[in-house]
Amino acid sequence: MFQRQLPLLIVFIIGLISGLQYFITGPLSKNTYRVLLEWYQGVAGMAIIMAIVSLTMRHWNNIKRKKNVFYSSVTLISLYGMMFLGLFLGIEKGSVFDKLYEFVMVPLNATTFSLLAFYMASAAYRAFKARNVEATLLLLSAFVLMIGLTSFGDLISKNLPYFAQWVLDVPNLAAQRGIYFGVALGILATSLKIMLGIERSWLE
Repeated sequence: MFQRQLPLLIVFIIGLISGLQYFITGPLSKNTYRVLLEWYQGVAGMAIIMAIVSLTMRHWNNIKRKKNVFYSSVTLISLYGMMFLGLFLGIEKGSVFDKLYEFVMVPLNATTFSLLAFYMASAAYRAFKARNVEATLLLLSAFVLMIGLTSFGDLISKNLPYFAQWVLDVPNLAAQRGIYFGVALGILATSLKIMLGIERSWLE
């Protein structure tokens, strides 16, 4: 019982202190928050170590069980190879670590994100079908923005780019702020549930 109550107590105290520092000003509040940030950095460092150990154990077990051996081997070789290069050969500009990152990691990231364009196009095709009034408005707005923010907008009308920018700055921004408010309330509700011990799935 004590092993489950102690983490809840720590989370409640830390969450309460972190929240109150936004409403209570003064040297004590600022110093307390600074100390908590330093503790967070220490905890984050330990979390990274635990993540490396967990990743290593997971893929090492895959290799021993001959399950996805190639991918697990590439993962472990890449992980510890880059760690070795960074720790012992340096990470400055022009180093082996920097060249591997620039000529391997960056192109892989670009390739991965370029594939998202096809998924976005597929999702847009399904979403923009004018089945109802909302979908029709979405289709018209997307069409106006895509045309108005490109060079074709000036060819059609000089006012079209200004109208497209107005759509972004006024209706779109208002909708974004509404979403942000909803996200903030969701974060607040989730934080209170965790602090009060209502949500305990993270203990398992």
